[in-house]
Amino acid sequence: MSNLRFWVVGGEYHSLDFGEIVDGTQRLIGPFDRRDEAERNWRDISEQHRSRCTVRFTITQENA
Repeated sequence: MSNLRFWVVGGEYHSLDFGEIVDGTQRLIGPFDRRDEAERNWRDISEQHRSRCTVRFTITQENA
């Protein structure tokens, strides 16, 4: 049994260098026990924001 958990994190950033996120746009989705579940959610949320170039989401993992 794996002790890893996966999260989808991101939001809208001030610029394309993705250094600072716009307050109030942060999203934290999860946790997911399997990476493929996180990837499905990452694809869904990324597709919803694909027309906005300053919005970015990524998958991160933690040891539970």
